[in-house]
Amino acid sequence: MNYVKKEYKKLNKNSYRSFILAGDIGGTNCNLGVFGVKNSHPSLLVSFHFKSWELRALHDAVNEALAYSKDNYKINITKACFAVAGVLSANGDYAQITNAKWDASRKILLKKTNLKKIALINDFEAVGYGINTLAKKDVMAIKKAKPTPKAPILVIGAGTGLGKTTLVYDRHQKAYKPIPSEAGHSDFAAQSKLDFELVDFIRKRKKAKSVSYEQVLSGQGLGNIYLFLRNNKKFKAAKYTKEIDKSKSKPELISKYRKADKTCKETFEIFKIAYAGFAKNMALDGLALGGVYIAGGIAPKNREIFDKSFVKIFEESLKMGHILKRMPIYLILNYDVGLLGAGFAGSRLL
Repeated sequence: MNYVKKEYKKLNKNSYRSFILAGDIGGTNCNLGVFGVKNSHPSLLVSFHFKSWELRALHDAVNEALAYSKDNYKINITKACFAVAGVLSANGDYAQITNAKWDASRKILLKKTNLKKIALINDFEAVGYGINTLAKKDVMAIKKAKPTPKAPILVIGAGTGLGKTTLVYDRHQKAYKPIPSEAGHSDFAAQSKLDFELVDFIRKRKKAKSVSYEQVLSGQGLGNIYLFLRNNKKFKAAKYTKEIDKSKSKPELISKYRKADKTCKETFEIFKIAYAGFAKNMALDGLALGGVYIAGGIAPKNREIFDKSFVKIFEESLKMGHILKRMPIYLILNYDVGLLGAGFAGSRLL
């Protein structure tokens, strides 16, 4: 089984009261981590990074991580918290992983592994928990402002899909807790003539009655915007057009050529405007005076879109501009924030 392992700290069994396994499970990547827990504070000791499409089932990766922990650290892990990219069942026992051929089932994991206690949470809920663990080096300020202590925090992120959660401060646990959300599937708020044309294009192409934010703000969203621009023939075919048109990984190539190809550049300009609008809408919804954090796979690789224009769009509001100006915006740079959040949640839920 192919995977990439990374060790963070040298393990001393006597340094921790207990150990847990945590996971950030998506359709592209399956990341697992072993955490040592002391005073309800989890420390990531070693992580395992699998490609989801190479796995037959989730329990194969879990058993690999458990076996490594037993063979190399002499510890038996019986508790785990998995953050999954997919809608959880009403009782939190099951989720079909978005864009994966397999699922996450507590019943099957208990049967196929040595785990005795398992918690399943939404993947973006885990990113929310992860905010509690971030250091200064893990974030970059996009818009500077003084956050209001213990005020709500907004976390959004475009990647394979579009995630959103609002964090509220729990005075008893002295930590932020996320409110689950599927706001990424809410209807896209078109503002300009171009927006309406884009919506009409996606609607016809997908044979859908409505267009969600995720269909604009995600990897597939980048592809939709690019195809829309190619379809309206505003930009002529260029050096990289043929390669992008034939590719099954359009988002990666659109990002790669965003500075060299006019269509790719305009794709990201439309993407930026939509991203700023979504951030504003969600920030107002939660009154995120504690700050706005941007996560997801697309943002760190395309940092230049979070420019003065992005901030200007975010702050534009006839009546609420003075509130939006008080909200700082941060870009999350730590790739493992979801995994760290799953570990943080596991240390408190299990």
